[in-house]
Amino acid sequence: QAQLVESGGDSVQAGGSLRLSCAASKDTYSNNKYMGWFRQVPGEEREAVAAMWTGGIMKYYSDSVKGRFTISQDNAKSTVYLQMDSLKPEDTAMYYCAAARQIYGRILDRSEYNYWGQGTQVTVSS
Repeated sequence: QAQLVESGGDSVQAGGSLRLSCAASKDTYSNNKYMGWFRQVPGEEREAVAAMWTGGIMKYYSDSVKGRFTISQDNAKSTVYLQMDSLKPEDTAMYYCAAARQIYGRILDRSEYNYWGQGTQVTVSS
């Protein structure tokens, strides 16, 4: 059973910053080289935020967060991070970490991911 645990969600004012963490079990991290962050607002579809291949340097971002959010990794800790700067009220959502063993299509497509965490809430007030 894959294990992904998100943390770091909080309530902040617009313009502020947060860093989310996704701690994976060692087996999950070693067997699933594609890690992504997604977010969802009630009543809306889950959308991609950022993703990466933990074995390389390429990182991918949705247009809505490009230049403001940064995905990174710490292989020694089996952890992926999402640094969120210049937060906007429209960034308010539940943020989920996801993992995939292989990507067959688009790395920012949520259907590519097999394993999900329980989510961490981010609320940005104006």
